[in-house]
Amino acid sequence: MTTPHGFRIHARPAPTVSNALLERFKSFPVANVSDAMSRTIGTTQLRPFHRREGPLVGRALTVRTRPGDNLMVHKAIDISEPGDVIVVDAGGAGPNAIIGEIMLALAMARGAAGFVIDGLIRDSDTIGKEPLPVYARGVSHRGPYKDGPGELHITVCIDGMVVRPGDLVVGDGDGLLVVPAEEAESIAARVEEVQRTEAAMLDSISQGRADRGWVERSLRDKGVL
Repeated sequence: MTTPHGFRIHARPAPTVSNALLERFKSFPVANVSDAMSRTIGTTQLRPFHRREGPLVGRALTVRTRPGDNLMVHKAIDISEPGDVIVVDAGGAGPNAIIGEIMLALAMARGAAGFVIDGLIRDSDTIGKEPLPVYARGVSHRGPYKDGPGELHITVCIDGMVVRPGDLVVGDGDGLLVVPAEEAESIAARVEEVQRTEAAMLDSISQGRADRGWVERSLRDKGVL
């Protein structure tokens, strides 16, 4: 039987982001990762709904589904592994929710690292009490359908951010970023350099040695002074 286009489970690529690298990214604020990536990548419309106790860090298990349908999201949960972030391109906001309390519990039992939903959620009061990271566009009491179509392990777009299967997903209170898997090691090194620079700046401020001359120089160069 030939599966229809847009209703498929593709082969899952072998992971290329190691557990050690995942742990390394857990110490990086998303803002610093953004700085290391030229401040050009990431979402602006999704926000966290969980009880925030730490960062979201994991490998993308990608899902594309029609708005308001979560059949393939259920399948993604059933095959998820520890360290997976279930990333769902549900076409944006509403009107039906994609996940709720039961699906959150199933994902937690599987050891998933979190959800990123370009769509809506429900049972937000319950989700707001749990530590499993959940990012979404908003909330709706209207429940999902379970008919399909949809696809797993496919490149998706989340609020303009391209996410490929296995890419590194990071999130905190500032928002979400995806780090291409093949660049994760080099970007980690750049983030560490950013953090060393910031630590030195904060130290100079605390010691009363901060050099603020650049502000006047910049204004003079722009003809303000």
